[in-house]
Amino acid sequence: MKVEQLFTGCLAEMAYYIESNGEAAVIDPLRETEPYLRMAEADNAKIKYVFLTHFHADFVSGQYDLAQKTGAKIIFGPNASAEYDIYNGKDGEEFPLGEGKITLLHTPGHTMESSSYLITDDEGNTPYVCTGDCLFIGDVGRPDLAVKQGKLTEKDLAGHLYDSLRNKIMTLPDDIIVYPNHGAGSACGKNMSSETFDTLGNQKKTNYALRADMTKEEFIVEVTTGLKPPPQYFPNNVRMNKTINTSIEDILHKGTTPLDAATFKEMSEQKDILVVDTRSKELYAEEGTVPGAWYIGIDGNFAPWVGALIKDINQKIIFIADSENRVNEIVTRFSRVGYDNTLGYLEGGIANWKSHGFEVDTIGSISAHLFAEKLTKGEMEKPVDVRKESEYLSEHVVGVENFPLDFIHENFSEINPDKEYFLHCASGYRSLIAASIFKANGVKKVTDVRGGFKDLKETEVPMTDYVCPTTLL
Repeated sequence: MKVEQLFTGCLAEMAYYIESNGEAAVIDPLRETEPYLRMAEADNAKIKYVFLTHFHADFVSGQYDLAQKTGAKIIFGPNASAEYDIYNGKDGEEFPLGEGKITLLHTPGHTMESSSYLITDDEGNTPYVCTGDCLFIGDVGRPDLAVKQGKLTEKDLAGHLYDSLRNKIMTLPDDIIVYPNHGAGSACGKNMSSETFDTLGNQKKTNYALRADMTKEEFIVEVTTGLKPPPQYFPNNVRMNKTINTSIEDILHKGTTPLDAATFKEMSEQKDILVVDTRSKELYAEEGTVPGAWYIGIDGNFAPWVGALIKDINQKIIFIADSENRVNEIVTRFSRVGYDNTLGYLEGGIANWKSHGFEVDTIGSISAHLFAEKLTKGEMEKPVDVRKESEYLSEHVVGVENFPLDFIHENFSEINPDKEYFLHCASGYRSLIAASIFKANGVKKVTDVRGGFKDLKETEVPMTDYVCPTTLL
């Protein structure tokens, strides 16, 4: 039996491809179906099942399109319902796959339909369990995403999660490999490891939520404390995962339309169209951009920031790319979090824009050392740290306010457009995003601190030295 973990870095998401004797299954597929079709073709196998651990909140999954192209049966756990045909598996139900099988373990808590999948290989061994968002490496799934007012609280869900872990997962052999659906960087948990798999035995030793003597009451307090509001796009993705959506092929056909500079300019000036500059932070800072454009670089945590910052899931978007070779990738990554209304890209890039004599907008830039010098001398108005609150409380530059990028829209009323702002994050990616949104919202004087907090630590600027409370992790 072949079992492959397919890791997608920008979402910190893991899908799984399993094949035995000409039959294949996919667990938690991404929206683009081609990779799974190619894998099955290479194995001369037919995709028989598409298993979902739950209705995902942080990406749009590809079960419907993959089933349409392969005839595979879509399997969810109990309590799931969708606008397309699905099969609700029962707790303990076995699904034959070649000479092996996959067993559904109903593990509610993250959501009520959440299920894990125990893989039995051709020799009858059970080397792996795919735990979805029930058990991560170093953490467990957050229990606040499937709350139903008046019916189901996050404490109720946390209680279900405790029972699922103790009664379904922790009873498995210690040497079984835990394959989760997410890793570090995902907002589906609080403190996930960067590792993508581990033995259950090691997780029992190192994962705070699996402590052997933890009571249910202690567990509920632990997993519900310090939860930040989920990104605003999560409910939209859940809704999309229960419906039939536009095919990725149609989205790519529309989104990869080349737009000449004059057309791009005309569209960029329309109030209902957003320009997103996806280039590297170096090119964005050096060459400038189209006035009003937001910067969200494709080489950072692109999809999660698109989802967190662009409020309207149906937002019309045109974009700027480093290279026309990356246009397909960019449209695909917009669509992974449900932003399907991309209308095209600037043909010839910013060089073409400039060749037409069109105006270019720029963000100011300052080195960490000069920032430290000016701050010490009291020569700057508004120094701002746009990292997460937990990062800021852990350690920050004395005299610098925290203005987390995550909540930039909610808190923008605090910004004075007549002041000059100096922004930094950890390394320079998030601060450029924030700076571009400041500029797009009328703040004329915005300066980015190159190298961010990483370079600031190499200066002699005074720092706090707090330990971040566990409640803020």
